[in-house]
Amino acid sequence: MASNSPDTDTIRKLNDAFRRSLAGGCVVKTDGIAALPEMDQVEIILRIRMFEDFNKANDPYGEHDFGSLEVSGNKVFFKIDYYDKDLKFGSENPADSEMTTRVMTVMLAHEY
Repeated sequence: MASNSPDTDTIRKLNDAFRRSLAGGCVVKTDGIAALPEMDQVEIILRIRMFEDFNKANDPYGEHDFGSLEVSGNKVFFKIDYYDKDLKFGSENPADSEMTTRVMTVMLAHEY
């Protein structure tokens, strides 16, 4: 399951901090999420911020970078990816917050 390397521990902590606060990165909503009623969108973001159901099936590397939940009958996924500070390339070291910008994409499951 999860790696216990120092980098994995750091990545997990950074992902959890970003997901809970939404600070230090970007959140991208797909067209499907943006088309939902505003209250559903608010509920989705609140539930993502509180999400703790990481397990072997949805978090095989222990980075807390993906989750699935249901809100108002909609199955929703979130995925955190790691980019360089210019958002042009993948981050060379996702464990280094000085060189990494986290981008969380929120999507309806059928948009995946």
